[in-house]
Amino acid sequence: MILTAAQVVTPARILAPGWLLLDGDLIAGVGEGPPPRPADVDLGPVTVTPGFVDLHVHGGGGASFDVGTADAAAVAASTHLAHGTTSMAASLVTDTSDRMAAAVRELAPLVEDGRLAGIHLEGPWLSPRRSGAHRPGSLSDPGPAAIDGLLSAGDGAIRMVTLAPELPGGLDAVRRLAAAGVLVAIGHTDATYDEARAAIDAGARLGTHLFNAMRPLHHRDPGAVGALLDAPVDVELVADGVHLHPVVLRTVFATKPGRCILVTDAMAAAGAPDGDYRLGPMAIEVREGVARLASPGGDGAIAGSTLTMDAAVRFCVGTAGLPLLDVVHAASTAPARAWGLDDVGAVEPGRRADLVVLDERLHVVRVMRAGVWHDW
Repeated sequence: MILTAAQVVTPARILAPGWLLLDGDLIAGVGEGPPPRPADVDLGPVTVTPGFVDLHVHGGGGASFDVGTADAAAVAASTHLAHGTTSMAASLVTDTSDRMAAAVRELAPLVEDGRLAGIHLEGPWLSPRRSGAHRPGSLSDPGPAAIDGLLSAGDGAIRMVTLAPELPGGLDAVRRLAAAGVLVAIGHTDATYDEARAAIDAGARLGTHLFNAMRPLHHRDPGAVGALLDAPVDVELVADGVHLHPVVLRTVFATKPGRCILVTDAMAAAGAPDGDYRLGPMAIEVREGVARLASPGGDGAIAGSTLTMDAAVRFCVGTAGLPLLDVVHAASTAPARAWGLDDVGAVEPGRRADLVVLDERLHVVRVMRAGVWHDW
């Protein structure tokens, strides 16, 4: 089947007009100008991008991955699929070791059958000084037994772990996880520059929601932010207008070309109304689309987001003024590369036919996953 569109975003450039040749669930060819034969489907004045890849998402549609059920995971995945995310992680927040292990065991089969791209543990090895929306009483220092226990529960499904490397045993944990093939991310950390660089030298390769829940960047004390900006590693960015100012987004994209990864850090309220929710064991209030820890004054810590990836793309392009090609790379290609997902994340021959069709305002018109249209 041949599809044509006004624009097709490839890793190297935007083809205008462009065409794609699909063979079952794979992309067999991509080109610019007239297709090799008449198109089977002319999508019209739209932009076709690769399916978005979200490495950090806790839920959506009113459902949360933390409950560890297939039904909840299906609701969350379907919600984000409608907004263009065709590959996604199941991110788990800090809880008791037993409950985290139970959630990992329940979600692991969904990774094995391809419904989820992997499991991301955001905790429990985080700094009490930068805990954010994580329950302080459940935080702990990383030890070999705890690490091996959770990895064993996942049986290969845990693809990423966020931790604070300055904790006792932190660097050993980075080495242990990296040796097990897990992507280690620095986050919820009070690490100094030297401590963060030591973690990078030990195998950490990502910064979790850069700037947020980290020691602030200071010109004499650059901290983990400075180390992550300085080193050849990737950084997550939550582009919802709450977590980061547009000028910060522009600055990081300019500082780390090709290394920026857009994530939603979405909790259950993504794609759902304002109201009262839970993020793991924590009570969350969502008001005007902003999720915060429940507090009498309504000014608790930011607790994830209600963001979807298409909204992040629109914010980066429309508000921050970033080039569409760079933004799509950050929403698709860079996260796929970071997780070693070589079958998704780009519109090029040999990749899975995961496509997002966007109108002129970058709103989702149609979504294809593995060669199948999902229309609502």
